[in-house]
Amino acid sequence: MSHDDMTSTMRAVTQQAFGGAGVLELQTVPRPVPLPTEVQVRVHAAGVNPVDWKTREGSGMAGVLGAPPFILGWDVAGVVEQVGFGVTVLKPGDEVYGMPWFPRAAGGYAEYVTAPSRQFARKPSRLSFEEAAAVPLAALTAWQALVDTAGVRHGHRVLITAAAGGVGHFAVQLAKHLGAHVIGTASARNHDWLAKLGADELIDYTQVRFEEQVGEIDVAVDLVGAPDATGLRSLRVLRQDGLLVAVPGGASPQVQAAAGELGVRVTPMLVEPDAAALGRIAQLIDGGEVHVEVAEVFPLERVADAHTRGERGHTRGKIVLSVVAA
Repeated sequence: MSHDDMTSTMRAVTQQAFGGAGVLELQTVPRPVPLPTEVQVRVHAAGVNPVDWKTREGSGMAGVLGAPPFILGWDVAGVVEQVGFGVTVLKPGDEVYGMPWFPRAAGGYAEYVTAPSRQFARKPSRLSFEEAAAVPLAALTAWQALVDTAGVRHGHRVLITAAAGGVGHFAVQLAKHLGAHVIGTASARNHDWLAKLGADELIDYTQVRFEEQVGEIDVAVDLVGAPDATGLRSLRVLRQDGLLVAVPGGASPQVQAAAGELGVRVTPMLVEPDAAALGRIAQLIDGGEVHVEVAEVFPLERVADAHTRGERGHTRGKIVLSVVAA
């Protein structure tokens, strides 16, 4: 392979069909070139999220991406390599992180991505690239649920299901930052850790039903969804006019009907790229107010193992792919 070929191609994880983790293949593909207002980022690490394996098997964002082949991955941390015409907010050499293009294909499981410059923010300086790649999708989901959608304020009682997961551990910390009384569901092994992150009350969902333990909740952030009917159950603990933010899969007609009968509100939400919020989140991380938990880092070659680990569930924090040596 000539030098020109080397500089116009990259390694990326592709898939030719929907299916299990075995469909993920490491291949050499053309390197994307930034259009005007875009930057090309050399990816050092990429986050792995539940939407990734759901999309891989044909649900998740498969309806947006269409049929394979495509490159999964939305969470990236890396270094700006090139800037397209018109870019003024970033320059080559800047360390950045972001969740570009979501829910359209971003191609994060690759050595390079291109996206609009304003979909990236400066990487939190105290984090490694692997830690930074664990942040965007999960922390933006928590931020947009609590700050933008629910308007959580000091004194609110907030219930977070799956509090130890990727989104959950950020939601606990952000709700606490906003002055809320934070109640989380998690297995007992994660209770001490979540208490350190700011949870005021913790419920071991393997032992008790949360609706038998809590009430008068202002905002419930459901991060589990249909598998355990947590959306429907969360409605029962909300105070009058309280809000359920239904994250995975949205709000079913059944949940919407029940909310109407109970006099509470429900809204689905899907995370969006948001560099301004990523900038605020980076300040909180660098200020020591928000901790990032990485469960495990896998090299890009072991992407199938990373998916398998994630699909087993009960991960504390986030799974990350290391793309290039930092």
